[in-house]
Amino acid sequence: MPIKEGTYTMSFGRALDEFDTTIVRVDTKDGLTGWGEVTPLGATYLPSYAEGARTGIKELAPHLIGADATGLENLNRRMDTALKGHPYVKSAIDIACWDILGKKAGLPIVQLLGGRYDGDVKLYRSITKESPRGMVKRIKGFRAQGYRTFQLKVGGEVDIDIERIRATAKAVKPGDRLVADANGGWLPHEAARVVRAVKDLDVVIEQPCARYEENLTIRRRTTHPFVLDESIDSLGALMRAIEDGAMDAINIKLSKYGGLTRSRVIRDVCAANGIAMTIEDTACTDITASAVISLAQATPPELRFACTIANVKIAFRTANGAPQAKDGKAQASTKPGLGVEPIMKVLGKPLYEVK
Repeated sequence: MPIKEGTYTMSFGRALDEFDTTIVRVDTKDGLTGWGEVTPLGATYLPSYAEGARTGIKELAPHLIGADATGLENLNRRMDTALKGHPYVKSAIDIACWDILGKKAGLPIVQLLGGRYDGDVKLYRSITKESPRGMVKRIKGFRAQGYRTFQLKVGGEVDIDIERIRATAKAVKPGDRLVADANGGWLPHEAARVVRAVKDLDVVIEQPCARYEENLTIRRRTTHPFVLDESIDSLGALMRAIEDGAMDAINIKLSKYGGLTRSRVIRDVCAANGIAMTIEDTACTDITASAVISLAQATPPELRFACTIANVKIAFRTANGAPQAKDGKAQASTKPGLGVEPIMKVLGKPLYEVK
């Protein structure tokens, strides 16, 4: 999936010109079809990569023939028994089965995830790491499109990162939200320098260091609102972080937890503990976008820290009926299931089938 806006750069020099997405179709014996998708953000971001997704799905698929696609807890236990770990592999299958459940119930999955809250879901835009001037220009462009939350990609170049944060802080307006996301790209002493250098600014600090313990030390050295992402990779990690008071918000990436079933659990625990959430995935096209916005719109608005259905723009669509950003906002489908119809001439023939 070529990136329409050019190279997308994160910390550690991680740069992408395209995404490699894997789309799954699940058919039931009573004639229902569900669609799911997983799009790792390259091979150096999380323990996930595109060929790994496809290889893992090939491993899992034979174990799922004959299972009840709408028995989602049982289905996830079955996947966990057949393949230890690798939650991202299971994500596309889980989402496809939610699509089936919605179609069988005749309900959009936003209703099955807790019910639709009125109004639009506010979206954020990610700002690729480049010169401070270039990042300011991107913020101004996205703000003109209606966005009010901006996630800066920083990490690895402390002096320039400080300039990036200070320059972009001048570009935002009252009511905007600025998030400095290092994706674990600073060492503790570097993160300490950054939070000290920008202590006078209204900026959110996200995942400054790689390890949880490192982030906790920075959390205790700053008064900035604090978000954890990569460090919170399981329910156990979330419970520990809540006990430690390690963050104000977390990022729920569907594939990080294995799809909607496990992400819903994370959502509910956060809601019970007053932890705000960014709801998204590592990357996505139209199919995952529909799943993301459904979980977001079923989450209390006051606990939605942010949401994105496209951290970057891709060059073409994979399905019709998916949510589209308008004035920096979007809404979940009102049609049964995910509400999407894949564009088969784009997808072509399947790479692998099991019956």
